[in-house]
Amino acid sequence: MKADELISLEDRFGANNYNPLDVILSKGEGIWVWDVEGKKYMDCLSAYSAVNQGHCHPKIHQVLVEQSKKLTLTSRAFRNDQLAFFYKELCDLTQSHKVLLMNSGAEAVESAIKTVRKWGYETKGIPLDKAEIIVCDNNFHGRTLTIISFSSDENSRQNFGPFTPGFKSIPFGDTNALENSINKNTAAFMVEPIQGEAGVIIPPDGYLKKVREICTKNNVVLILDEIQTGLGRTGKLLAEEHEGIQSDLTLIGKALSGGFYPVSAVLSTEAVLGVLNPGQHGSTFGGNPLACSIARKALQVLMEEKMIENSAQMGKYFLAELKKINSSIIKEIRGKGLMIAIELKKESQITARKLCERLSEKGILCKDTHSYIIRFAPPLIIKKEEVDFVVNKIKEALSG
Repeated sequence: MKADELISLEDRFGANNYNPLDVILSKGEGIWVWDVEGKKYMDCLSAYSAVNQGHCHPKIHQVLVEQSKKLTLTSRAFRNDQLAFFYKELCDLTQSHKVLLMNSGAEAVESAIKTVRKWGYETKGIPLDKAEIIVCDNNFHGRTLTIISFSSDENSRQNFGPFTPGFKSIPFGDTNALENSINKNTAAFMVEPIQGEAGVIIPPDGYLKKVREICTKNNVVLILDEIQTGLGRTGKLLAEEHEGIQSDLTLIGKALSGGFYPVSAVLSTEAVLGVLNPGQHGSTFGGNPLACSIARKALQVLMEEKMIENSAQMGKYFLAELKKINSSIIKEIRGKGLMIAIELKKESQITARKLCERLSEKGILCKDTHSYIIRFAPPLIIKKEEVDFVVNKIKEALSG
């Protein structure tokens, strides 16, 4: 079936909650994908960083096939032979005490919210139903009803109320605002180390270190949402490592399975996650043997194939090459590791969507956000000559 026929079917029968480029992908390998008509593209989005290891990594695929022949799902009413190994390997790798496994990133966020509220009542002594969680303006933590309740994106909230109470939003990157917002009912502060959906917004140097100090001083749980920034995307295993801190709860997902299966996790200290008791939280699919075996291999290849080191090196090179571009329509180029954004000048009259369409025609797939920002996040296996290829295509697209 041709691309236009598939697009017509999708538009007719699918919910209208996405606005994708009209590219119908059917195959992926490494950093490359192909459409139904055989055209080859470089994937510079990595499924929002879910395929950091590259599309269809053969070692992860092999484990998927082998485990799917043995045992896929038992539910957590029973134990399975993959779960304990995954718990230990994940804790050893991230210096965590406890792990709670879920499926999607949004489920990990919801799990963290539930857990810190319970911690607030039972450990900190916050009066029942008075717990507050501080978040940041322009955050993106998912699309469930509770999560959009503290979003500042009006399009995400319009006509979905009433909203869940108990959240307070402050400017991102502002430690004074955090300190001034904490009160006796503050249970937690939840923040992205780098705001991805907002357009790769990087806070000032020292921000997370100061945040850690403020939360510790005030007995406030620090939650870092590393669902996009984690697992090598910024050139470190976790973005918190850039400032040498540890959160109380760290949320990871996406690349935790290398794009083969929905797997997410709440990484925690004993003190916080320890408040959960049997029957108070769970998931039919969370922690199933197929998920655990895939995630174990996805983490193994991430480390053994030195993808994190490559992210740091190629990210630095990519950013430097982009900054050499002389274009009157560029406002700013920013990034850390292979999490990069080009922000266009509004007065240029060229939208990010338009530039993404131009790049698609040239064999580069990337994502626009907030009208004038383009995000680049290729798989962490990208090589120098491939960076050169995408930079040259960006130059061509900028010049029209």
